[in-house]
Amino acid sequence: MRVEDVPQEGNATLDGQRKGMYAVGKDGRIALVPSRGWEAEELVTTGAVEHFEQLAQEALQRVRSGAAGALEYFMYARRLDPPTLAQASGVWRWRLKRHLHQPFAAIPAPLQQRYAEVLGVTRQELLEFRPETTGG
Repeated sequence: MRVEDVPQEGNATLDGQRKGMYAVGKDGRIALVPSRGWEAEELVTTGAVEHFEQLAQEALQRVRSGAAGALEYFMYARRLDPPTLAQASGVWRWRLKRHLHQPFAAIPAPLQQRYAEVLGVTRQELLEFRPETTGG
């Protein structure tokens, strides 16, 4: 993309902020150019956020029914999917899949801590999670 083609339409998901995009300048060199974003990006971002919100609500229902643990709800609420959470926490996917369906307290403490750090919550929050007190 050339510097003059960097989108400046605006994107409500950026909340008035700008982001940097790399583009090729007239001299042929790559430059970092501020961008206000564009409409297509906003539509895709909004759709992805809505999708994760829906997954979180479905996971919350599974937690309430006992079919899933708190880890699954927090994963989707933090807009992560199983492959991303597995990679970020250094856990094999098959092992994460098993952890998603069991009470968080049943997961070994060192892994609880890793999951909590990746999810940006305390281990205690995950251990004490009570879905009946969560909206949805």
